Amino acid sequence: MPAPFPPPFRGHEVEARLRPAAEAYPFDLDRVLASVVALESRVPSDAYTANILGTERIGNGVVISPTGLVLTMAYLVTEAREVILTLNDGRRVSGHVLGFDPRSGLGLVQALSPLDVPVMPIGTAKGLTAGDAVIAAGAGGRAHAAAGQILTRMPFSGYWEYHLDEAIMTEPAHPHWSGAALIGPKGDLVGLGYLSLEARAADGSPRPINMFVPAELLPPILDDLARGQPPHPPRPWLGVFTQEIGDHVVIVGISPKGPAARAELKPGDIILAVDGQGVADLAEFYNALWSQGPAGATIPLQVLREGDTFEVEVRSMDRGTLLKKPKFN
Repeated sequence: MPAPFPPPFRGHEVEARLRPAAEAYPFDLDRVLASVVALESRVPSDAYTANILGTERIGNGVVISPTGLVLTMAYLVTEAREVILTLNDGRRVSGHVLGFDPRSGLGLVQALSPLDVPVMPIGTAKGLTAGDAVIAAGAGGRAHAAAGQILTRMPFSGYWEYHLDEAIMTEPAHPHWSGAALIGPKGDLVGLGYLSLEARAADGSPRPINMFVPAELLPPILDDLARGQPPHPPRPWLGVFTQEIGDHVVIVGISPKGPAARAELKPGDIILAVDGQGVADLAEFYNALWSQGPAGATIPLQVLREGDTFEVEVRSMDRGTLLKKPKFN
């Protein structure tokens, strides 16, 4: 009987029937899967994101450089003071957070000791279409990989002031999707796991799917991230959690210490317009918000609250100023 998987792999195995078979691919499957590592991070209890994302986070990362650069999701390493990478052979290596990009949601970690594992080449998802075969792989080898397919590429807007023009949706859903590698037909990295979502089957029943960030968003920002530099000027941030309800953008939560909290916006408020431009969904809201200028710009909002419409000006900010910064030694 094989030995049980050690933490942090244990409990995240993919059903045997969904695992990829090596003979089905024109590349060395085990070599490619060896590039995916488990990632654990610890965040101080007084960190801004501690209450939302927790102080202990676990996911995956992908080795993308012989020098030990590991690509992961930003939310796994935001404000982290300790990062541990676990390789498929069980070795554990400390890592250091270099930086992250709020626009794409990607983060970069530097391994502090040699990893001695294969590097996964960075590819692109641009040529992939619905039905194309892919592999979603968490750390731990074949038992933690799922042979699947592309469902679609589509815009995605998150309630936390986040938007992608072309997110990648895949199935079957991976049980340990966060930071998982989406591997294309050539054995290269075409996406990185962000979310587990729910779609509807033809009979109306729910079915889980995954959302991946396209890998082609990485090359333009990689050099900046590797140097610990922000890859983009910060966008104006309000600190609102919003949802689309009907044709309305409704505030469902407020970030503490954020501009919306200072402006006394409340859950239940409906954002009707930004600077006179009507908004009916999250994409319209974010595009109008981000077009108002850099972080710090004053954002004119038209808000509906309990039947009353009013105008309010909210001075935006750079969310990054609330976060603990990586310490460079």
